[in-house]
Formats: sequence, C-alpha cells, structure tokens
Amino acid sequence: MTDAQDTAAETALRTAGGAPPDAGVAAEEAPIPLLEPRDGIPPVVADAEALAAVVAAFAGGRGPVAVDAERASGYRYGQRAYLVQLRREGAGSALIDPVGCPDLSVLGSTLADTEWILHAATQDLPCLREIGMVPTRLFDTELAGRLAGFPRVGLGAMVESVLGYALEKGHSAVDWSTRPLPEPWLRYAALDVELLGDLRDALEKELDRQNKLEWARQEFDAIVTAPPPPPRKDPWRRTSGMHKVRRRRQMAVVRELWTARDRIAQRRDVSPGKVLGDGAIIEAALALPSTVHALTALPGFGHRMGRRQLEQWQSAVDRAKALPDAELPQPGQPLNGPPPPRSWADKDPVAAARLSAARAAVSALADELHLPQENLITPDTVRRVCWEPPQDTSVEGVAAALTSLGARAWQVGLVAPLLSRALTRTG
Repeated sequence: MTDAQDTAAETALRTAGGAPPDAGVAAEEAPIPLLEPRDGIPPVVADAEALAAVVAAFAGGRGPVAVDAERASGYRYGQRAYLVQLRREGAGSALIDPVGCPDLSVLGSTLADTEWILHAATQDLPCLREIGMVPTRLFDTELAGRLAGFPRVGLGAMVESVLGYALEKGHSAVDWSTRPLPEPWLRYAALDVELLGDLRDALEKELDRQNKLEWARQEFDAIVTAPPPPPRKDPWRRTSGMHKVRRRRQMAVVRELWTARDRIAQRRDVSPGKVLGDGAIIEAALALPSTVHALTALPGFGHRMGRRQLEQWQSAVDRAKALPDAELPQPGQPLNGPPPPRSWADKDPVAAARLSAARAAVSALADELHLPQENLITPDTVRRVCWEPPQDTSVEGVAAALTSLGARAWQVGLVAPLLSRALTRTG
C-alpha cells in the first residue's frame, strides 16, 4: 500500500449511512461503493437569488474548492457546460445550472484566490472560462496521478486505488442538456466532487514522498497560465476517414460538406454527427455523385433523409465539383515544425539518428522515474530539438531551446543533459 493509500485509510470519510469507514482500508480489499453524497443531493441552483446564496456560502468556506463540469458532447453543438459542481469545506456541495445562471463571474471572482481541485483540468477549463470561472491556482488530480506513476488515472480508478471507494460512472456520457435533470444524474454529479478534496490531499503526500511535488506545482501553474488555444486551422481535415481521400477535388467535397454540416449543427444546436456522419461525408467525397439519386445510394444518405436535406448535401458536392483548380485545397496541412518521424530516415538520416538516441534516453529515464514519457517531455518538443538542434548543443544550449519550446524547469533539468548527449554523439 502506498503512502497515498495510507493517508486515505486514515481519512474520516463518510459512507451512505454517515459512519466513517474502518480504519486501515487496504488496497487489496473490495472498494466501498459510494452511493450517496454525505450531505444528500443539493438542490440545483438556477436563478440569481439561489446563486447569490451559493456565492456567500463558498466565500465563507475553508481550504480549496473542488470543481467539475458536465457537457453534452455528442448531443449539442460545442462544448458548453450544462452543470457545474462545487464542494468546499464549510460550504458543502453545490450544483449550478449554467442555463439558468449563464454568468458565474461573481462566483469565479469570489474563488479566484482559492486553489481549485479539478480532475483532467484541461478538459473542463474551456467551458468554465466561457461562464466566467477562471482559476489562478489549481491542483489537477489526474495529472498528479500521472506524475505519481499510477497506471490508471480516470477519476473512478483513482478514487478506488487511492481512497478505497467505488464511484458509479454510469452517467458520464448522458445528455446533460436535458431538463429537468433526473435525480440519479444529479447524485452522480454531486459524487464526482465528493472526494476530490480527499484525493488531492492523498496525492499531494504521495508526490511529496516521491520528491515530485514541485514538478506537479510547475505543471499546475503552466495549465493556469496557458492562453486559450487558437482556433484550429482547417478543422474539416480532421474528419474521420480522411486518410482515404487522396484527390484534391475529393478534399473539396469534404470541405464543403463539413462546412455545410457545421453551419446547420450550430443553428440547430446539435452535435454535427447528428446532422451528418463523418462516414457519409467521406463516401460522398470518394463517389463524387452527380445527382441526388446517386447520392441517396451512398451509405449515410438513406431513405430516412428528406428530399430537401438530400438536395442541400448534393448542392455542397456540386459546389466543390465546380471549383476551379486554383481554389481546391492542397493535400496535407502546412507543416509547422518537423515532418513525420517515419520520413526522417530518407530526408535526413543524421536527424533520424538523433531522434532515435533521444527517444531511447527519454524512455529509459521515464521508466526510472515511473511516469509517462509524454509527461517527462512532450514528443513534439523532442522532435523539434532533434530536427533543428540549437547551435549550442551543450546542456545549457539545449536547456535554453527546451525552455523556449515551453518545457518547465523541472523537465529542462532532467531532459537537457540527455538531449545534449544525443545531439552531440549523433551530430
């Protein structure tokens, strides 16, 4: 049993009946099902008066605040939040409906100087930012689990392995835009923040035991200070099955259908996949149908579609077919960085040798430190340094290059000597 599990065993957590678990919960024992929030399911906050009461309660709370958000991925357009869950010592739990309370900036400001506990923070921060919830300090329990070397870092797996409790995860993929939200979903949502504080404390002790706590703090700071990602260039190129599309005219069909679908999905506020599947877009691009009748024969454009829908898709195909060659999309995307590693041996054998040596060294160190390679240093960073090495390949020169690419100080200190050796020996 790890120190983190020892810590969890000593924590006075409450079961559905309200009693603390037996002292000394062991990892080998069956996890205890967590069936009810310790304070019951809080009412859903959906108006300004109720929100003001939550703001006051959480302002008077103690310690960090656990935060989670539920989206309607696969059901609605975009990634907006449809439920926000919070828990803080002294304030209890809260479930807030961002449909009824679309501006949570007052709550965000109230908690701005408080540490926020999130699991997989980068997934929830964009939708929280949209409604005015922006942390200045955080503790990411998923990232902490990765750095601590846990093989499974989903919330349920972490709560089970560290704290000895089993969370019910059956509602993770439901349509959270449903109103009213069913009671079992609300129970699930409240339980998602029930143990985040206890998990955070246990993981902090485990990271400290492994001398990795400072690493985690640097990673958390990097998440908080990272700017929002820029809009994705040519998002239509990410259509599933795009690797089958080789010709530029066919690519134009994908682009036109994707754009038409996105416009309709946004207007109807539904997931694009519910308007037209990626598979259907690819089939139309490959077949280049010339009539609605020919389009109807393709998979994904069957009899369930109305004539008007079929005509709008055929119009998109026709627009792509009518484009002059100069307006057709180019194959592939403009590269911002090194080419795919599989082509290095032909393009630059010396760079390929550098990359091979660097990868082997990084892999060995990651294994020694019991953490994923991508958390020790991102593969893209290694590729960039190996493809275009700095003029100064000393440890100091490589450290400067890594820092310019966004590596954190703890990563630079560990990886710069490895990459310096790889660049020097194969350069």
